[in-house]
Formats: sequence, C-alpha cells, structure tokens
Amino acid sequence: MTTPGLYVTHLIAPKHGCTAAECEDAVCVLPDLPFDELIEGPLAASVCDGATESVLAKDWARLLASVSVAKALPDPGFFAPGTAYEEFAADVVGRWDPWLAEYADGRAAAGRPLRWYEQAKLASSTFATMLTVRVAPGDSPDASADEAESSPEWHWHAAALGDSCLFHIRDETLLRSFPIENAADFGTTPDLFGSRNHDTALLTARTRFDTGTCLPGDRLMLMSDALAAWFLAAGGPGAALRELLEFGGPHDAPGFAEWLGKLRARQELRNDDVALIRIDVEGR
Repeated sequence: MTTPGLYVTHLIAPKHGCTAAECEDAVCVLPDLPFDELIEGPLAASVCDGATESVLAKDWARLLASVSVAKALPDPGFFAPGTAYEEFAADVVGRWDPWLAEYADGRAAAGRPLRWYEQAKLASSTFATMLTVRVAPGDSPDASADEAESSPEWHWHAAALGDSCLFHIRDETLLRSFPIENAADFGTTPDLFGSRNHDTALLTARTRFDTGTCLPGDRLMLMSDALAAWFLAAGGPGAALRELLEFGGPHDAPGFAEWLGKLRARQELRNDDVALIRIDVEGR
C-alpha cells in the first residue's frame, strides 16, 4: 500500500551566459519541505517569469511567487474571478513600494545609493507572468488530508496570467495543457502582471482559471515559457517526459543545466531562464 500524498521538486536555471543571481524566473512551493518528504495535505506552487525589459524583474517575480502561494494555499477561492483573487492582486501590488524602499535603504547602507537614472526607472512598473497551482486531496478541493484515505483523487486548481504552463500527465499521455495548448501559440508579448497595476478587475480579467482531477501515478509539471514551448514541440509528451524525469531533485541541478545547454546548442530550446516544478501524485 502506498501512502496517499504528493512529492514535489523544482529546478531553476539561468539563460546561457548569465549567473544564477541574474535568473529572472522564480518558484515557490508551500509547504516548504524536502523533495523526498511526502506532503499529505494541500500544496500550492507558483512559477513566475520576470520580464527582462523591466527593472528588478527577478525581485518582482520572487515577490509575486511567494505572495501568490501564501494566498492560494489556505483559500481555494483564489482560483476564480472574484473577491479573493482581487484582494490578492491588491495585496501583492501594495507590497512593491515598501519592498523598493527597503531595497533603496539597503543600497544606501552598502555605500551604493540609487543613481538618478535608477530612481527614474523604479518609478515605472515591473512585470512578470504568473502560474499558481493548488493541489488538494479528497472529494473536494479543500478536503482535509484524512479524507484522502477514502478517495484516491486529488484536485488541482490553477490561475495563469501569461505563458508559464501547467501540464497534467497520466501514463505518458498529456491530459491538459494550460493555458497554452500548442507550441505555435507562444509569442513575444504575453499578458503580464504589473507591479504598479492597481486595476485589480483588469488583472482578474486577464487571468485564466482551470481545474482538474488527478489519480495516483499522475504528474503535474509547471514550466516557464521556454521549457513549456520545448515540451509542446517535442513531438509527444512521452519522450519529453522521460527526459525531464532524469532530474529528480535539487542534487540534479548541474545535470539539468548541462541538458539545457545541449538543447540550446541544437536550437531546440530558446535561450531563456528556465523554471520547472514537478508534482508526483501518490496513492494506494
């Protein structure tokens, strides 16, 4: 008998020629447990991709990822147009200016005060895409962990603004690709979550929501756009999935970076930052 639960791991890598500190993709998972520890209750995960053209994009992506999972984990209402999502949008945008103030103070304390041209840039908005997913056991999205004993099903809910993607896979068959279904649909101007966009109704209208049901053995894969485009263009999820399953945890980060380098050298993968979250569903 296999104990019902979830195993989750994530990997992140910068584009070729950049350091890890320069990576503008961000991931966050709650509860924050080791990758080899079974999660018996609800889980929330987020992939956010900072827009290179905007200033401090990596920092906005990290803030967006952490706030979104903190809001989504206790509240399934996050995953529908309405009050919960709009309150989240207002909250995370409202945190940006205080974060910038701390950043400016830190720069000044380190003897590197902001230059006038940096201050001008910081007055404008910073942008990122966002994909947030919640997975919960039982017959309803907010069932308790104990209810997983009576049902092998796990329910996922997702909210996506932009082109980071969720893939639901069963027996090497792709059941759902959200929010983009075809590699040809990736473009250069995805919808973005702006750090100074106080129009919560507009942010909600641009966000897409979806839901699905997992069985034991299913996998959910969350990917930022470059890896998602490769996955959809790979000619079937089976071979692509087998390649990704070679990397089972943070200890595989060097091999993951090497593999990405080979894909880029063959021009199969666009040279961009890459983020991957893998969720494996266990059951009886």
